[in-house]
Amino acid sequence: MSDTPQTYDLFIDGSERPAQAGKTFPVYAPATGALLGLVARADAADVELAVASARRAFPTWAGLAPAQRELILLRAADAVEGQRAALVDLLIDESGSTITKARYEVDYSASLLRVAAGEARRLYGDTFPSERPERLSLVVREPLGVVLAIAPFNAPVVLLAKMAVFALAAGNSVIAKPSEETPLSALALAALLARAGLPPGVFNVVTGLGAECGEPLARHPGVAAITFTGSSATGIKIAQIAAAGLRRVQLELGGKNPLLVLRDMDPERAAAIAAPGIFAHGGQICMASARIIAERQVARPFAEALAREAAALHLGDLRDERSAYGPLINQAALAKVTRHVETARAEGAEILTGGAVHSGLTYRPTVLWQPPPQSLVWCEETFGPVASVVAVDDLEQAIAVANDSPYGLSAGVLTNDLSRGLSAARRIRCGAVHVGTHSFHSEALAPIGGLGSLSGIGRSGGKYSVEHFSELKWITLPA
Repeated sequence: MSDTPQTYDLFIDGSERPAQAGKTFPVYAPATGALLGLVARADAADVELAVASARRAFPTWAGLAPAQRELILLRAADAVEGQRAALVDLLIDESGSTITKARYEVDYSASLLRVAAGEARRLYGDTFPSERPERLSLVVREPLGVVLAIAPFNAPVVLLAKMAVFALAAGNSVIAKPSEETPLSALALAALLARAGLPPGVFNVVTGLGAECGEPLARHPGVAAITFTGSSATGIKIAQIAAAGLRRVQLELGGKNPLLVLRDMDPERAAAIAAPGIFAHGGQICMASARIIAERQVARPFAEALAREAAALHLGDLRDERSAYGPLINQAALAKVTRHVETARAEGAEILTGGAVHSGLTYRPTVLWQPPPQSLVWCEETFGPVASVVAVDDLEQAIAVANDSPYGLSAGVLTNDLSRGLSAARRIRCGAVHVGTHSFHSEALAPIGGLGSLSGIGRSGGKYSVEHFSELKWITLPA
């Protein structure tokens, strides 16, 4: 058996090709540290090839009948399902997902493809009365052109799919720039789309470092729009670059998501509902319930029940269905989580459970009681398996605390009182509020996106993505 690591090329114009400079970078499994392969490290020259390919492919793809685009996307969904086991294995190895999370991600990706296929037929327009009786006014939707999709590491198949497939359904061509941590998933998705009949150049994958290929892609005048999921700091930089060319952006950024626990909830039941929304994928989810705001009557009993839920989580083999989550993506992520928890401890927060490394890059599920409002763990996105619980006097104070944040992605309200729950949902400044459950919730047809300045702009999902990645054109005809 050869010890030579496998190499992975770029995917441009329907085929694999090495980076023109011949450079590569390594990809490691976060759970084991094993080298998964060497991946092409693209630069500005490769960016030019990818953009040229996508621009050549765009007119033909946009000119297809919607039913043809629908059929190809449906075939792609079948192809994803047909490779479910292989994709699950890849996600476990590359992103440190548990088998349960990896299966969910693959299945949801197939669902997104089917929903996008349906949306390809629903590019509706309008007619309206013209001020000139001899003219007829039509409004039609047309695709934008080349869409750049910059994908994160935490759910590398499904989040890339969500960003790309609706843009494809609208008739755009796409260039994917995956995270340096998880490029293999994007290459696997590209191969499946090609197998389903997507024409060459309609979906390209450029792998490499952000400064070397991501930024040149974002600045390229041949890119018509950018969709990005990731950190707020990177999203702000992308928005600044896009603004220089007045290009459309859709940014799903960070979240420091509030979960309100109201006084009518049983603390044990509330803790059981909250835990999956906090600790899924080790808290490396932008919609995780990181800030828990509980009415004082139930706050301490809830926090203690949540600590018991957390301490009971099984951490171990990622292919063991009992395992709740796996490692953080890299050493820098672990260092950030550790810094947030230790700073909160030093500032007076009580650690009810956790607060330490389990093994390797895996951090123990952690519940903090009453961190100071200025603490890093309360104010900044930790992106780890850490929940902070604070007590408030009433619903008014709970809403005020929930809104006292530059983030506004998602929220949850745990209550049996529908009236109070709806009142809270209407007043919490977030892009989504889920009554009766935690803040981590996503559906293919839903408009996902933030309201807060650090949680992004625009919406993704269903018709909202198709509308975002198409433009209205007014046409008049003789009546």
